[in-house]
Amino acid sequence: MAKKQQDSYQCTECGWTGVRWVGRCPQCQAWGSVVERGASVSTSTAVRTSAPTTRALPIAQVSAQASDRHLTGIGELDRVLGGGLVPGVVVLLAGEPGVGKSTLLLEVAAQWARAGHRTLYVTGEESASQVRLRATRTDALADELYLAAENDLGTVLGHVEEVEPSLMVLDSIQTVSAGSGDGVSGGVAQVREVTTALVRVAKARGMAVIIVGHVTKDGGIAGPRTLEHLVDVVLNFEGDRHSGFRMVRATKNRYGPADEVGCFEMGEGGIVEVPDPSGLFTTRHDEPVPGTCVTVTMEGRRPLLAEVQGLVAPVPNETPARRVTNGVDFSRVAMILAVLQRKARLPMSRRDVYVSTVGGARITDPSADLAVAVAVASASLNRNFPRRVLAMGEVGLAGDLRRVPALERRVAEADRLGFELAIVPTNSRDNSRGAPKLHNLKVVEVPSVADALGVLDLRRAERR
Repeated sequence: MAKKQQDSYQCTECGWTGVRWVGRCPQCQAWGSVVERGASVSTSTAVRTSAPTTRALPIAQVSAQASDRHLTGIGELDRVLGGGLVPGVVVLLAGEPGVGKSTLLLEVAAQWARAGHRTLYVTGEESASQVRLRATRTDALADELYLAAENDLGTVLGHVEEVEPSLMVLDSIQTVSAGSGDGVSGGVAQVREVTTALVRVAKARGMAVIIVGHVTKDGGIAGPRTLEHLVDVVLNFEGDRHSGFRMVRATKNRYGPADEVGCFEMGEGGIVEVPDPSGLFTTRHDEPVPGTCVTVTMEGRRPLLAEVQGLVAPVPNETPARRVTNGVDFSRVAMILAVLQRKARLPMSRRDVYVSTVGGARITDPSADLAVAVAVASASLNRNFPRRVLAMGEVGLAGDLRRVPALERRVAEADRLGFELAIVPTNSRDNSRGAPKLHNLKVVEVPSVADALGVLDLRRAERR
């Protein structure tokens, strides 16, 4: 027999229920996700079966032709997507304000339209004339590109019925509301309702949809967590306001690898792809300079060269020593300095140390530890070493160096760019997979930080 439950409140994020409203869900800690739930009826009757609309087939007999990819016309974005857009795919592109999301997607829409595919660009944040001005500035005008400025979901779907596009860009999901949903535009309920409707329409029509999403002050995608679960691909658009370099990183991809990155550069004429970004994060010196070292980091599957610079200065009087970092993790630099103090006999406790990257690069790869140690040691001793040298390796607390993943791809990239010597940890090279043929690069394996400094003649002569 059915049993009537008492009215309560429910979290739209995790499903937690309570007898009173709270501003923050006690289970998932989400703010503003607890809403009133009407009386519901629970029953123990079994769910009725219904005839399936389509017959189940063996997976080998399912046609894959409907999932053929179409190139966007932007090589770096196609690289991240895994080869282009699949019909019916729903892509979420998130990034900070001003990073260039709208500029990038307007270029994608224009390239798609120039290839003869009808495209609909829906803007909810700007007027149609504002988008038109940007399109003129970035040369993104095309006959098959249709533009609409709407904030109502029903009207947006009406444009889809009228234009019949193969690609729709919605900028942004937080500005569109559905009349059947609760709350205001950008709220948890509205974002979920609008996204669910767009996913349903995209799958039914075989139309690719790219949605622009906002980010919070912590860098996460704004809205309910289910937003990322509903879409097929999640892309993060990253970049520094003070640098023209931009990077698109895939964090979820149902149709391709989820660890690829695409590189772009923002200029006065819009955003352009950078197929070979290694030179952006290094400087060219005519002569060797103390306090610099180049390393190779992995961004997804792509090896990128990055230069680390260090500066060491004596502490005046009794002033506490300063540690300043830019582009590298502060705690890892502090650990590396302690290792240099104890294992390499370099006096670091009474010196100011500054560590920075070149070109606004942010290095999170632990394999850059050895480059930081070499740059600081070179600055501390005021000694240089040959220019075409790089160092890779994760530093342990015992002063040892740990293996570097994807080393073969890293050294191959360094060899392509003309480097002559690479310092790597012992037993890092996987000869079973076949080492790449190197022309001028010599790879030297060392077990510890002290040995790496010895190879570069950066070991301190005296012992404390």
